[in-house]
Amino acid sequence: MWPRGKLSSALKIPDPSVKCLCIRGEVRKIGGEMTQPYEAVRNRFEEAGQGQVFAFWDSLEKEQKDRLLSDAREIDLKELDQLVATLIKGAESVETDYSAFQPAPYTAHPRNGGDASVWELATAIGENALRAGKVAAFTVAGGQGTRLGYDGPKGTFPVTPVSGKTLFAVFAEKLIAAGRRHGVSIPWFIMTSQVNHQATVQAFKEAGYFGLSEDQVMFFSQGRMPAVDFEGRILLAEKDAIALSPDGHGGSLRALVRSGAVLKMKELGIEIISYFQVDNPLLQVMDPAFIGFHVHHRSEMSSKMIPKAYPQERVGHFCEKDGRLMVVEYSDLPASLQEERDASGQLRFIAGSIAIHLLSVDFVDRLGSGEAGAELPFHRADKKVQTLDASGQSITPESPNGVKFEMFVFDALPFASNPVVVETLREDDFSPVKNAEGVDSPETSRADQLRQWARWLQAAGVDLPVDDSGLPEITLEISPLFADSMPAFVEKWANLKDKPEIREGSVLV
Repeated sequence: MWPRGKLSSALKIPDPSVKCLCIRGEVRKIGGEMTQPYEAVRNRFEEAGQGQVFAFWDSLEKEQKDRLLSDAREIDLKELDQLVATLIKGAESVETDYSAFQPAPYTAHPRNGGDASVWELATAIGENALRAGKVAAFTVAGGQGTRLGYDGPKGTFPVTPVSGKTLFAVFAEKLIAAGRRHGVSIPWFIMTSQVNHQATVQAFKEAGYFGLSEDQVMFFSQGRMPAVDFEGRILLAEKDAIALSPDGHGGSLRALVRSGAVLKMKELGIEIISYFQVDNPLLQVMDPAFIGFHVHHRSEMSSKMIPKAYPQERVGHFCEKDGRLMVVEYSDLPASLQEERDASGQLRFIAGSIAIHLLSVDFVDRLGSGEAGAELPFHRADKKVQTLDASGQSITPESPNGVKFEMFVFDALPFASNPVVVETLREDDFSPVKNAEGVDSPETSRADQLRQWARWLQAAGVDLPVDDSGLPEITLEISPLFADSMPAFVEKWANLKDKPEIREGSVLV
């Protein structure tokens, strides 16, 4: 175990609420007495043709001016100028030729024909990496629960069927379980957003960090990019605020570097980052077999896949082109290819991406630092952007009026050496909470959790009635602190002298 206090001293991440500016090597606190003069900031924007950002400056109070300056200092005008030149002014509609795209190879799960002995070896390798303290967890958690009709960070949304534990609580208990099994304290890096950072940190404090040590959990905020109009001019959200939005999940790599998180990982001897998004309570936060494949192949980036349930399932497709692995979004791959089948009747492009990856720390450092020839591309997204007209009146557009720029983490795959795609079982790794109702909703995710626990109980010899889909007739819950996998549950249950009765509302902790 990490000695108490060691992580605390080693993993101090800059507080994103304190904005700093580096000027010729000197860090100056924004909002304090020493800041870059307003005139210098304005001159930079004027020279870049973005002087409209300060159109209402003279009417602002001091606090409003400070807010606007703080927003302005987040913007890399040189980078923005390049994006405007390439994605807006230089944008031409070029149709991608998908005829050269091939389905990506992947390592099949033993249940679907994979070599069980190879998986056993990978599991052993992964367990060694975990015992050596080489793996850290990383959660992308910048979203709000708006689509779920929930007011708060999505990670604080309740997802379990009996106790109503939150997503953060579920992940924390899985990390505790993995840490106990491997004799380590696994660091957890959490990327928030400007919108939910304080609320996220407060939720952890109020919950006592969900049983983790406070020094195990590190927070930092995602970067933001300005929205622009179709001429490339930066839009204002308010007279004292630029229309800024998160730079996409691919921006997490830059944020890991810029926040100092990568540096802290290296100080701790962390070599592998387990990347996952906050909306999937079923996932295995520390999967030894997956880690083992990553280590064995000396991969810089590995990804999990599930076989698509149907041709138009809304997941990305793992593909290869010119020997490089990539993900093609479901909205981009032609329907004819999505529906194409092989001689056995199986979908050819069957490997679906579920946003679970392993990344080497050195790879993230290289890509997140923007080294020449290793930079994630930005993508253009035409959006409805709340903004102001020339007189300062608020405009609520009925159709897209601006462009936002975002990066995708899977765009890192073509840059990675020895990338690996490993099949996982949907029922053990993927049941996200995205929509208030219907597919990928709290209802479907809770049902999938119940099905998983019913399989575990039945594997342990418990007589538990289920319907044709495997859903038990009663509602129950198994905490990861009791068991976090079927083998762990079967072993734990077998060793119980006094086995509890499984009935409606049972919770095993």
